[in-house]
Amino acid sequence: MEPASFPESVAERKVAVVGSELVENYTVYIIDVMDDEHRWTVKHRYSDFHDLHEKLAAEWKVDRRLLPPKKMLGKNSKSLVERRQKELELYLQTLLQLFPQATPTPLASFLHFHLYEINGVTAALAEELFDKGEQLLQAGEVFSLSPLQLHAVSQQLRLAKPTCCNGDAKTDLGHILDFTCRLRYLKIPGARGPVGTSNIQESSLPFDLSVFKSLLQIEISECRSQQIQGLPSLRSSLVTLSLHHSTDTMLSILVPEASEFSQWDAEGAESGCPITAVIPTWRNLTTLDMSHNHISTIDASVKLVPKVEFLDLSHNQLSSVENLQYLYNLVHVDLSYNAVRLLEAAHTRLGNIKTLSLAGNQLEALSGLTKLYSLVNLDLSHNQLAQLEEIRNISSLPCLEKLNLSSNPMCIIPDYRTKVLAQFGDRATEVCLDGTVTTEKELDTVEVLKAIQKAKEAKERLSSSEKRISEETGLSAAAPSPQLSSSLPSSSSFCRSLTVAPPAVVSSYSSSYSSSSPSASCPAQQAACPRQDP
Repeated sequence: MEPASFPESVAERKVAVVGSELVENYTVYIIDVMDDEHRWTVKHRYSDFHDLHEKLAAEWKVDRRLLPPKKMLGKNSKSLVERRQKELELYLQTLLQLFPQATPTPLASFLHFHLYEINGVTAALAEELFDKGEQLLQAGEVFSLSPLQLHAVSQQLRLAKPTCCNGDAKTDLGHILDFTCRLRYLKIPGARGPVGTSNIQESSLPFDLSVFKSLLQIEISECRSQQIQGLPSLRSSLVTLSLHHSTDTMLSILVPEASEFSQWDAEGAESGCPITAVIPTWRNLTTLDMSHNHISTIDASVKLVPKVEFLDLSHNQLSSVENLQYLYNLVHVDLSYNAVRLLEAAHTRLGNIKTLSLAGNQLEALSGLTKLYSLVNLDLSHNQLAQLEEIRNISSLPCLEKLNLSSNPMCIIPDYRTKVLAQFGDRATEVCLDGTVTTEKELDTVEVLKAIQKAKEAKERLSSSEKRISEETGLSAAAPSPQLSSSLPSSSSFCRSLTVAPPAVVSSYSSSYSSSSPSASCPAQQAACPRQDP
């Protein structure tokens, strides 16, 4: 999508009194003000017109006879109201013709130019900064500017017009430019729906951030990425960037100029492919908060923020975690409330992070977290973890101190807490589970479970050892000695000889065998050969 464009000139302004309404015992006239495509509504009673006219007559030499006279009798009658409505409309139209360029401050305020019209908005902002701009800068506080105000300033800079339109030095655009050059903390709160009584949609107003030369922190919300211009000019100074409800890609914010080049890469990166542009990195950016957007992919634009330590991508539409291996300095990562089902070999992308939030995803297994050895705080709440065996994948993490498993299916298992803590072995006392400190009673139960588990493991080891010895013994018994095998006949042949041979032969064979084995007769032979009675 193409970036929003600025109009080349300011359109002619128009005004009309379109109706009236009775409020208590006086009549209020409804005024429709138009400025090109923008229009808004203002409501005033006759006394407001009178006060305006007195100021214009005194300070701007406007003819006192221009305003319709005041009526005391029948002032709310339908005929008088309708006639006065037309007269007041003509009065306002005449004033705009008298002052086509520099609108007097009383008239601009009466028609709410300071809220909706480009010149009026910038004049009001300039006057505010003239009065307290220096104080705001010294205090180091966050200053808020609406997209409409920024749009007005950006458009004023594009038009070949004087920096002071109404002759009042307080409203000079220079006060704004001096302030923006030195401002460090900026907030741009957009809004959904029209502004005030106007038809102005702030999300359609482009604005340029290149007037800010010293920004360290910026927070933008409810703006479209296409309307935000001048972001690359902040790369050398910005430390914290927060953007909410404004984009569906990281690329459009971190590399807005990517649309101009078919192949690009980050400054200092080694690329094996031909590139058409080298994009400078965000040199000082350490905190990147792009939560509450519609981001579905962590794209290659993260190459441009290598110094980021705090990354918040919560409340997006991520189903996988990619490209974070380029963020070598990551310490805290928030991926909560996305659509992640599986996280494999997380250590290859998340490095030595200390805090990881995966709450509100769709995880069923934790095998990918086994090597996050620096992890201190892990939030796995509101997932689909049902098996206690999954805890073994994280029970050996040496630095883990805080673990949140609340609102998972496993939490309904009886004695869930103690069974989870028991899997941490001797570190059970060091782990805070679900934000609750482990009680002495739980620790006692954990010790019992650990003892039972150790006894079970010892029994399994003993059983396994006995089985192995038994198998080895069985194999040894089944295989007779080679010498014995060569000197003795098989039990079956021996039995046959006892059955069919003459008694003398049998007697001789038996005595010969007895002399060669004086210790005992062979059990196998006794079992295989029944006793032969003479």
